[in-house]
Amino acid sequence: MPIPFDNSYARLPQQFFAAAQPLQSPSPALIQVNEALAAELGIDSEWLKSPAGLDVLSGRAIAQGSEPIAQAYAGHQFGNFVPQLGDGRAILLGEVVDRAGRRRDIQLKGAGRTPFSRGGDGRAALGPVLREYLVSEAMAALGIPTTRALAAVTTGEPVVRETILPGAMLTRVASSHIRVGTFQFFAARGDEEAVRHLADHVIARHYPAAAENPQPYRALLDAVISAQAALVARWLLVGFIHGVMNTDNMSVAGETIDYGPCAFMDVYDAATVFSSIDRAGRYAYGNQPRIAHWNLTRLAETLLPLLDEDENAAVEQAQDALGGFGAMFEQTYFGGLRRKVGLLSDEPEDMELMNALLTRMTENQVDFTLLFRALGRAASGEDEPARALFVDPTAFDAWATQWRARLARDGQAAADRRAAMDRVNPAFIPRNHQVEAMITAAVERQEYTPFHRMLDVLSRPFEDQPDALDLAEPPLPHERVAATFCGT
Repeated sequence: MPIPFDNSYARLPQQFFAAAQPLQSPSPALIQVNEALAAELGIDSEWLKSPAGLDVLSGRAIAQGSEPIAQAYAGHQFGNFVPQLGDGRAILLGEVVDRAGRRRDIQLKGAGRTPFSRGGDGRAALGPVLREYLVSEAMAALGIPTTRALAAVTTGEPVVRETILPGAMLTRVASSHIRVGTFQFFAARGDEEAVRHLADHVIARHYPAAAENPQPYRALLDAVISAQAALVARWLLVGFIHGVMNTDNMSVAGETIDYGPCAFMDVYDAATVFSSIDRAGRYAYGNQPRIAHWNLTRLAETLLPLLDEDENAAVEQAQDALGGFGAMFEQTYFGGLRRKVGLLSDEPEDMELMNALLTRMTENQVDFTLLFRALGRAASGEDEPARALFVDPTAFDAWATQWRARLARDGQAAADRRAAMDRVNPAFIPRNHQVEAMITAAVERQEYTPFHRMLDVLSRPFEDQPDALDLAEPPLPHERVAATFCGT
């Protein structure tokens, strides 16, 4: 088979999904195939580029072995519970076992209406498809667990949003598309058997060690909490803001999923919000750890009947598991911050030192990515690139005096320290204004050169790339992006 499907989710009970057929694109055209990812999956990228491959990527044909379905799930959206959501514009084509033995979903996003569309058209516009392709692949290059983009195509059919836009489809790859909201879907219906069936499926697929634990469902909860605590900490370390951390957008596999109004912070401020629908700042940059804990609490609620027959004992277990989130998050977050500022060892005062830097960055409107990249040079004695980012450069000088005294206690050679810092502090992120310019070029002029260029540069985010310095620049005042939007 061109795509070596080996499906498991489609074998679950019928209430887990609904059969769905992709929308047939009238006149598809290929934008990009991810050759490296195709190789990982055991798929011939040349076949994907062929007319037969394009037919599958655009919904015009169903590949041998595919069993197209739309998955059922519920979710809390901005704190309000919706008992039925589901894949309203995405269709799971099937699963493959990749060359490393990992099971991966292959899904068409923007594939048309499904039984869960709730009045939507089920389609995707070109801009959101390009944004998700670019940002998800950038996240992968940054080493952050994420869904991936296998291909993007235009459909040849317009999509109606605020204006008429070109339609597109994204082929998305994930460890799975099972969400906290998937558990909520069955728990809200009092279907304990389905919750247990789903939990057993997730354990077998994602956390097989939990099956050997005397309390497998507690082990499952612990594993998801650990994965999410580390994931959100890593978001913060690169200035990423998901934008819509609803429970239906939280993967139990611990991957970043559903790139809608996401963005990377320019100037550091924990209150930063870009999403146009997040008017109260619920999902602001600095709120993301708290929201992750809130979402995980909703997951724990669905697992209570599995944790213990005695409700009080089950609640106690859930609270104990959730109580570990903070320490897990801080271990990854503060450990990552130490590496970002060049520290090797762990001293009690380090947290105060790092928080002092973040406070000065906020007060001085300092660009998050540029500052941490410049610290590698400052550690070698080149202060000016870092100082110049501060409205008041003496604020950096005062902090740097304490920082250098702390570095001296680690005793690492300056060149080695800078190299280590450059391995964790990217020079390039998907700058919001550049992403918007790329989308404008594609949508208004059918020009994809900016997309391909950004994709190439962002695939090597930790390298100095002298020919791409413009992509490292923060926005000028008139270029700043104040709001990002969902593709729906």
